[in-house]
Amino acid sequence: MKQGIHPDYHQVVFMDSTTGYKFIAGSTKTSSETVTMDDGKEYPLVRVETTSDSHPFYTGKQKFAKADGRVERFNKKYGFTSK
Repeated sequence: MKQGIHPDYHQVVFMDSTTGYKFIAGSTKTSSETVTMDDGKEYPLVRVETTSDSHPFYTGKQKFAKADGRVERFNKKYGFTSK
């Protein structure tokens, strides 16, 4: 690899803003915030909006923005019921 053109790759703690879940991963992201983890080492802290701890696909708690969709409106209009 060419020297001096690649960003520094290091261990970073990512924290889910909604649940507080933290995990360590390798990244080129930097942060002025730091956190001490269970292993006693201090890592840069990067806050993220969504992780597998809060994403509906992984938690199974899906949020439906539009509950009355096209299929439901069709069934309501023509008298079909969903099973």
